[in-house]
This record gives sequence, C-alpha cells and structure tokens, in this order.
Amino acid sequence: MSRTVVRGGLVITAAEETHADVLIEDGRIAALAAHDSATADGWTAGADRVLDATGKYVIPGGVDAHTHLDFPFGGTFSSDTFESGTRAAAWGGTTTLVDFAVQTRGQALRAGLDLWHAKADAQCAIDYAFHMILSDVNDHTLKEMDLLVSEGVTSFKLFTAYPGVFLSDDGQILRAMQRAAGNGGLVLMHAENGPAIDVLIQQALAAGHTGPRYHGEVRHPLLEAEATHRTIQLARIAGAPLYVVHVSAEQAVDEIAQARHAGLNVFGETCPQYLFLSTDNLAEPDFEGAKYVCSTPLRPREHHAALWRALRTNDLQVVSTDHCPFCFRGQKELGRDDFSKIPNGLPGVENRMDLLHQSVVEGRIGRRRWIEIACATPARMFGLYPKKGTLAPGSDADLVLYDPTAEQTLSARTHHMNVDYSAYEGKRITGQVVTVLSRGEPVIDAREFTGRAGHGQYIPRGTCQYLM
Repeated sequence: MSRTVVRGGLVITAAEETHADVLIEDGRIAALAAHDSATADGWTAGADRVLDATGKYVIPGGVDAHTHLDFPFGGTFSSDTFESGTRAAAWGGTTTLVDFAVQTRGQALRAGLDLWHAKADAQCAIDYAFHMILSDVNDHTLKEMDLLVSEGVTSFKLFTAYPGVFLSDDGQILRAMQRAAGNGGLVLMHAENGPAIDVLIQQALAAGHTGPRYHGEVRHPLLEAEATHRTIQLARIAGAPLYVVHVSAEQAVDEIAQARHAGLNVFGETCPQYLFLSTDNLAEPDFEGAKYVCSTPLRPREHHAALWRALRTNDLQVVSTDHCPFCFRGQKELGRDDFSKIPNGLPGVENRMDLLHQSVVEGRIGRRRWIEIACATPARMFGLYPKKGTLAPGSDADLVLYDPTAEQTLSARTHHMNVDYSAYEGKRITGQVVTVLSRGEPVIDAREFTGRAGHGQYIPRGTCQYLM
C-alpha cells in the first residue's frame, strides 16, 4: 500500500475550510485530521511521501466539463491533442476533463464515440470522460442514447446553431429531450439562433464588413437569449433537465434565472473568456481580434456584472473553459478576408483555476465558491461526485497544492497549451499551482511536470446528481 501525507495546508472544499493534514492511500483520500494531532503525526511516520503544504491551499483537482481536444472545425482541427491538452490542464490544476465526442451526420453515435476513444486512449496525463455531440437525431440515434447512458456517457449536446453542420430543429431537439427524460441523460445546449445569424453574416459580408469584430456583432445577444428561452420551453414540454453551455449574454442569464426561480431543472455554464475578455478584444487591429473569435462570442463589458452576479446567486453553476484552441498563424488566418471562416475557439484549459482564484483575490467570489464552480458542481452535474470534485474519505486523490500569494504573468511564452498565443497575454495574477496529484501520483511536482501520457484513465459517469 502506497501512502502519502499532505501536511500543514488549508484544505478548501465547496463545503468547508479547515486546517488539516490529508492521508492518501493507494490513490484515494483515506482520512483528514487536524494538524499536529496524534493521528496526523502517526501517519507521517509510516508515509512513503510527505508533502509540506505550509502556507498553501490544499484543494480538489479542477473538473473542466467542456473541452474540445483534436476537434474538427472549419477545415482544420483544434491544436491541442489529448496528450498536450491534458498536460496543460494538469499545469493549471485541472485533473479531470469531460471532452466532446462528435457524431458525424449519417453515422451512428457509436462510431463517433469509438473515434474519440481512439484519440484519447493512452494519451492522457489526467482522467477524462466524454459527452456526446448529437448532430443527427433519428430513430436509430435516439435508441443509441439509451445504450450510451448505460455505459456512462450520460450527457448529449445539441445545437441551435451552425446550420448544415450541427444544427437540430425544434422537433429534433424535443425528441432528444424526451429520450433524455426517460433514460436519465442530461441535454447540453449550444443556444444561438443559427439561421438568423447566417442571414446577418451574409448581410455583413455583402456590406464589406469582413473583420473579426463583426463576428460578435452578427451573433447578437438577443439571438442567444431567444434560443435559450426556446430550448428551456422545449425542455419543460419534455420534462427534461437542461444545461446551457457557454452562457455569455446578460439576456440569456435572465432566461435561465427566470426558469430556475420557477423551480425548473435548468442550469447554466459560463467561461473565463466571458468574465475577463470583451468585444474590445475582438476589435483589436491588424486582425489580432481573430484570436478572440469564439461562439457564443465575447460581449461588451457591460455583460460581465450579470455573469458574476449569476455565479454568486447560483443562477449559473459552473465555469468551464470551452477550450478549443486554434493557432493564430495558419488557422485563425483562414478567415483573414472573411470573419465567418475564422475557426471558432479560444485556449484556456491551463488558465481557468488561476483566473478564478484572481476573482477571489479581487473579492468577486469566495474561496469555497471558487471550488464549488470549478470542482464540486461540475463533478455533481456530470455524475463524477464524490469520486472527483472534493477531498473526502473515498474520493480519488486528485489534489492540488496551491500557493495563494505567488505572482505570475500569463503569456504564450510560458504556457503549456499547444497554441501560439495567449488570450490573456500580459495579465498579472496572484496565485499559482505548485503540485498536482492525480489519483495520488504527482503529475506536477514543485512546478515540474512529472506525469506521463497514459496515466489518465477513462471514467464512465453516472447521471446528473444536481437535480432539484
């Protein structure tokens, strides 16, 4: 039996903060005990490894429930593979990813899932699971949903955007929601009115508006709010829970809040880019704005306050990254003369935990809420809790030693994501990951990568544990 003791730190979970030592045995949390107690002192004597966490936070590894590794989009693929993306995640204190497997139209769900298993197998530095993108709703794929839920793929993403690629009409969405209501699955929704956006794209291009800033202008906040409202009503009819991904607009937040106040199982996720970046970035000159093209798009800064408020009131429950990086050179440049051809996506899997800690430093959220929105709630939402997302006896020993006083400057020169720019270049923040354990094994040890491709295990998930 391998035994590790983490001594002297402030243990922070979503539920409590306590000065405690942590005993890890065979990759799991075995017990917690007060510093300098006879119990904790007894652990140290028989330990194989003792980690000194004095002056550090001891927190659960982050759970990033929205990533797109090796993801096809616009004639190219996102630049992080499962090997590079999970390594970067570990550097940022994230120890579990839930990535999106893609069903190609005309093919079975199983074919898409098998392809994503092949991409990830023996490549990951941390543990991982899959959602399923459902892009072709028919009798066969509806039956497959039942099978996937029984195998631990318990969430399905649909789109009201991207006509001809991912878009499902209202009838298809309703049928998928009805199936999920019966099999326990959770429907994830990319909520934007794609057909209306396509009209606005063509009108903008015809008027000679080709630059990146127009990506944000054609994807109007009201088109996000409209699709959010519409899919909430479809979920009500189906009797199914709904999770709206990458919420960026104040008006969409209002739709989710109204539904939740009515007692509906409607949930919302936002991402760091919508909390820290804005349309000012999309308008950067010399095509630099292309670096910030993602969907839903960045919004004017006026939307930030509504998102932070919703995170404090729990009208938004999760912060994920939607990590989908494309290099500026050779990939974002595909849309140099036409903003609609810029691959949609931003890098961020390495930055999420640090950016959210910066929001703790600045007083926007508290420490336990930091852990709640980044670790515990995503684990509960997607059937991983308490294996992931907390530090409790029986939980996997996914654990981060975090220095809350270290200062760092975010930069492409120092990050570990496989992309040639940082969306937060030059941003100075307080707080940094020091050591990361994944199932008790150090993958980052005193700011050195000690992990390996293949350590990460695939995790079948249970159904949503967050329903009201």
